Amino acid sequence: MIMNTVLKVYVPAQAFLIHQAKLFAKRTEGASGIEYALIAGMVAVALVAFVPTISTAVGAIFTKIQTAVTSSAA
Repeated sequence: MIMNTVLKVYVPAQAFLIHQAKLFAKRTEGASGIEYALIAGMVAVALVAFVPTISTAVGAIFTKIQTAVTSSAA
């Protein structure tokens, strides 16, 4: 008797969740493209603001790597 009641609740609940999961998977919204464009714009502004600092730091890192590789190869 209890098992019958549990099945009457469980099966429709499972069917509902599967249906909702399928609907969620099919949903495609255009907002994500706009969000990516905004993020790219913010990254571009940040790069323009910090390019001299970043280029100096990256150059120093590559110089250290080059020195380490050259000294370990010799």
